[in-house]
Amino acid sequence: MPLYEFEGKRPTIHPSAWVAPSADIVGSVRIGPHCYVGWGAILRGDHGSIELQEGTAVEEGVIIHTPKEFTSRFGKQATLGHGAMLHGATVEPFAVIGMRATIANFGVVGEWSIIGEAGLVKNSQVVPPHSVAVGQPVKVIGDITEAHKEKWRSGKQAYMDFARRNQKSLRLIEDEGV
Repeated sequence: MPLYEFEGKRPTIHPSAWVAPSADIVGSVRIGPHCYVGWGAILRGDHGSIELQEGTAVEEGVIIHTPKEFTSRFGKQATLGHGAMLHGATVEPFAVIGMRATIANFGVVGEWSIIGEAGLVKNSQVVPPHSVAVGQPVKVIGDITEAHKEKWRSGKQAYMDFARRNQKSLRLIEDEGV
């Protein structure tokens, strides 16, 4: 995976995390334990900083960037869906960001909340904890139930397991006549 130092700021990756070889990690980025960063993800900590807490899953094609002197934080076991774009975002623990969703500058997604696919959390918008929010811009349409949490727990564990499996089993096939 390409890791880039920028103006003296270097990424740090916990040994139990897994980052795809095609992900780009730039500058002040801290990837915590048991995190998964998928293929083609871009994490740019060149203006501000990015922090992935334990068990965060950054799925394929996610783009994370941060305004100057701001830290984008992604809480424990947050899930960032395929192709999501997050700029100056705060995503609290256990939240789920749907595929192709956008979180704009200083948007906050509360603990155990879900942003539906292609949802837009606009600048400085706050989605309260335990909420289901959809649309462009998102509007809260319901509350998270224990059934949601139970379903998500298995999905979150699957990504942490996948990070571990990739560390042990993934290998590049080079010139084997494939």
